[in-house]
Amino acid sequence: MLDLVVLPSYIAVILLFLAPPGPDMAYMLAVGLEGGRLSALKAIVGIGTGMSVYAAAVVAGMGEIARSHPSLLGAVKLLGAAYLLWLAYVTMRSARHAIKGHGGIATGRWYIRGLVVSLTNPKIILFYLAVLPQFIGSAENPELQMVVLGAINVLMEIILYGCVGVLSGLFHARLTGSTKATAVLNYAACAVYVVLAAAITGEILLA
Repeated sequence: MLDLVVLPSYIAVILLFLAPPGPDMAYMLAVGLEGGRLSALKAIVGIGTGMSVYAAAVVAGMGEIARSHPSLLGAVKLLGAAYLLWLAYVTMRSARHAIKGHGGIATGRWYIRGLVVSLTNPKIILFYLAVLPQFIGSAENPELQMVVLGAINVLMEIILYGCVGVLSGLFHARLTGSTKATAVLNYAACAVYVVLAAAITGEILLA
């Protein structure tokens, strides 16, 4: 049996965690500006997949490895920062080609990009480690309870951040006919990627 009594308070905690602007929200904003609504939908599914992997890892007990070897999390963070800088480079190149009138470079693979960004964000697994055990309640099957809680969290993030990406994609759809406007949107997305990478690197240095 599951303990569903804890769901209202659990959902409230998730909303408090997701509502403030953070890396995932900023990333989805950048994807919407750069690639449009369809790209945002593909990216958020990739992020949801990555979150599901972390949730499954915690339920399977792999979270203990992360807790025992914090240096691994630092390495994952650095990998994530490097990947964001690579995305910034690709996006800037697309902006320059748009200005020259050659059209945008097909950056594509939005699902894969969202998946990689999610998997290189160890804060997700830290959230699961810290929060999920607090809401097991009186469940007779703790593992199943954590699976359900993890699934709810993934679904809520997909809905919330997916909406952010789709809404930002409206700007892309309206301005996509102008090469200069497309370049501006790509430069804006590039700036977001760079800021995210800098924030992650700064967090590691200050830790």
